[in-house]
Amino acid sequence: MGCALEVVETLLLTLVIFFGIQTFVAQPFRVEGSSMEDTFADGDYVLVDRLSALWSPYDRGQVVVLRPPASWTARDEPFIKRVIGLAGDTVEVRPDGRVAVNGVAIDEPYLFRDDNGVVEPTEASGQTRWVVPSGELFVMGDHRQESADSRVFGPIPISTVIGRGALRYWPLSDFGIIETPSYETVPAP
Repeated sequence: MGCALEVVETLLLTLVIFFGIQTFVAQPFRVEGSSMEDTFADGDYVLVDRLSALWSPYDRGQVVVLRPPASWTARDEPFIKRVIGLAGDTVEVRPDGRVAVNGVAIDEPYLFRDDNGVVEPTEASGQTRWVVPSGELFVMGDHRQESADSRVFGPIPISTVIGRGALRYWPLSDFGIIETPSYETVPAP
C-alpha cells in the first residue's frame, strides 16, 4: 500500500509541475498555416516563453504567439506573428511594398520569397498607416500575402500575447533559438 501511495503522489506532483510550467513558464506551440513562411512551416513546433515578458518588454522583430482578436475571428487557435511596431510607433505600408516604422523603411530579411527568390511586396488592406496605442503591439506574418495580421485587425493589446517564441524544436533539422533581427536604424517615436 505504501508503494502505491508513493506512485500516486509522484504522478500528482509530476502533473502539478507540468501544468505549472506550461501555464507560467513555457508552452509548446504548433505552427498552423503559411503566414510565417519561410521562417516557420506548417507543422513546426515552437517553445513559447511565457515568463520573460514580466521583466523584459516585447521588442520589434520578436516572434510572438497571441490570441486572435475575438471581434475578427471565432477561431480559438493562437496566431504566431512578428512584432513590427511598439506603443507610440507609426507603422506605414509604403506604395513600394516596404514597411516603415517611425519614417524609416525596415530591413526584413525574414520575408517570404517566391519561387524566383524575390520578396513579395507588403500590401495594405485599405488603411496604410497606424499609430500604435499605449499597451498594444503591431504584428505581421512573414508571408505577407498569406497573413491575417494587424494590417487587417489593427494593433493588438499586449494582454492577448501568450508569449514570445524562444526555440524551434521540431523538425529536428531546424532545431535552434529563434533569432530576433535588429532594427537599430528605427528612431524612437
